[in-house]
Amino acid sequence: MNARPSFRAQVLQAREDAIVDTVNRLLAEKGFDAMTVDLVAAEVGIAKASLYKHFASKEQLAAAAMVRVLDRALAFMAGPDCAGADALERLKAVARWTLQVQLAGQMPSLPAQNSTLRGALMADRVYMDRLLQLSEQLGEWIGEAQQGGQLHPGLPGEVVLYTLFARACDPVLGVLKAGGSYSDAQIIDWLLMSCFEGLGAPAARPRKGR
Repeated sequence: MNARPSFRAQVLQAREDAIVDTVNRLLAEKGFDAMTVDLVAAEVGIAKASLYKHFASKEQLAAAAMVRVLDRALAFMAGPDCAGADALERLKAVARWTLQVQLAGQMPSLPAQNSTLRGALMADRVYMDRLLQLSEQLGEWIGEAQQGGQLHPGLPGEVVLYTLFARACDPVLGVLKAGGSYSDAQIIDWLLMSCFEGLGAPAARPRKGR
């Protein structure tokens, strides 16, 4: 039987959760470059020194936010939305989920070119473990979909994988949302269509009775 965490441990965990939630929101709203440790501390309502007791750097804050999102993604993939569906439908469900998370302002935005951040992420064992789990599961589903003729067999699996990862930070989503002409459901459906069906016109269907 596991011992119940002490009150102090519970307080520290609650503070850490609040920090990560705040970082996640700020990364989604402002991006990594505009987010500062001072801003995070101010938003959480703690001293900067207290924040550093949990996370030693801005990069560690970003890594913690990414771990949180990866954990959510893995939980979704193991849940009922992906159960019983074929490989392609599972991939579509995950892509839809990432778009919904982004629209909800809960998807961290990290720069693609930042050697310090990239090094910190690669050195974070928890982050790398979660990323590997996610990549392996998606890679397995991609392989199944290609073998079943549901995805183009000539595309390398990593190309499909990185294309799905790109949906999590697709700028088109924000542009269409800001325009106000379409509902969230329409935006998501169209982006999924462009991702999985392409931009070409569907093949003409033969007319009945001929």
